[in-house]
Amino acid sequence: MGIPDHLTCLLTNLYAGQEATVRTGHGTTDWFQIGKGVCQGCILSPCLFNLYAEHIMRNAGLEDAQAGIKNAGRNLNNLRYADDTTLMAESEEELKSLFMKVKEESEKVGLKLNIQKTKIIASGPITSWEIDGETVETVADFIFGGSKITADGDCSHEIKRHLLLGRKVMTNLDSIFKT
Repeated sequence: MGIPDHLTCLLTNLYAGQEATVRTGHGTTDWFQIGKGVCQGCILSPCLFNLYAEHIMRNAGLEDAQAGIKNAGRNLNNLRYADDTTLMAESEEELKSLFMKVKEESEKVGLKLNIQKTKIIASGPITSWEIDGETVETVADFIFGGSKITADGDCSHEIKRHLLLGRKVMTNLDSIFKT
């Protein structure tokens, strides 16, 4: 990935010999060696994830791919927020091609896509996808960046939700304004 040796050595030494224990409802487990990854809550975790995610997307060739949604003269085929990635395409074939490129590049760096967390949303009919023996679920809607995205593109429910949230805030502020 082009990360200098002295930085990978630094990270390796930082975590060498690290141990952890897990607290459960029945007490704590025995101490065990950490063999992979970084400690839960470590500030390095999101930084390393972002490095890997960017590496995967670039090597998958998504920037140069013709697949995607055309918007204002630009080709959009992925949206990323934190550890969520949304792939977009005009056709099922294009979407599957994008997905397989990302999957292959992920595997090259030792990451495996979680098919259980992978969903498909389509504005038209779509065939069932099976990846590595697992069926990818097709959904009518999903939440991205806190907003509900629907297959038909209807956003009236989101407008109503935001109006209700605004009304609730104003009701709570009403007592402050009256004092």
